[in-house]
Amino acid sequence: MTQPLTPAGTAPGAAPQTDLWKPVLLRALVALLFGALTVFWASPSVAVMGWSGGTYLLATGPLLIWSITKAGYRNDAMPGRVFSAAGSALTGSGVALVLLHGDLLFGVIAAFGLGLAGAVELYCGIRYRGQHVLARDWLASGIIGVGTAAALPFFISLGAHALLGVAGGGAIISGVLWVLSGLTLRHDARAAAVKP
Repeated sequence: MTQPLTPAGTAPGAAPQTDLWKPVLLRALVALLFGALTVFWASPSVAVMGWSGGTYLLATGPLLIWSITKAGYRNDAMPGRVFSAAGSALTGSGVALVLLHGDLLFGVIAAFGLGLAGAVELYCGIRYRGQHVLARDWLASGIIGVGTAAALPFFISLGAHALLGVAGGGAIISGVLWVLSGLTLRHDARAAAVKP
């Protein structure tokens, strides 16, 4: 990881907050819980797929929005706006999946939410590389999100187990990434607090 610098689009004097690790670790926990569910549920029904996948997206969206100000960005400036849109798309996709169940719906709606969020993270990872502490993580998470979204439609005909496997696989990989990032941020925040 690079040293935290003041990102573009911040309020004067603002920088990533020392508790940026909180939304990052919570996001990792949500992803890993969803991933574990997909691994250990042998034959999920369409309803289980909708509820679990929807809850995963529904929880990830607000965490992404919460991380905007923690990362030092204003909600009304770039990239705060695009992260807000991505978080809203994840939240809306999650609500739709909780309410509407079906293989085709899951494949399309989850791909939309994950793809949009992944594209935003990929863009911000490239755009703010070397300028923000999370840029490398956004880049990796964006690749994972876009890759998962691109793969989901090809597994629609295989049913709930396959769709959850693809979504859960992406969640596990990104969850591990965000755990490492969150723990690093927490360590760095403690080290900065100890310095005189």
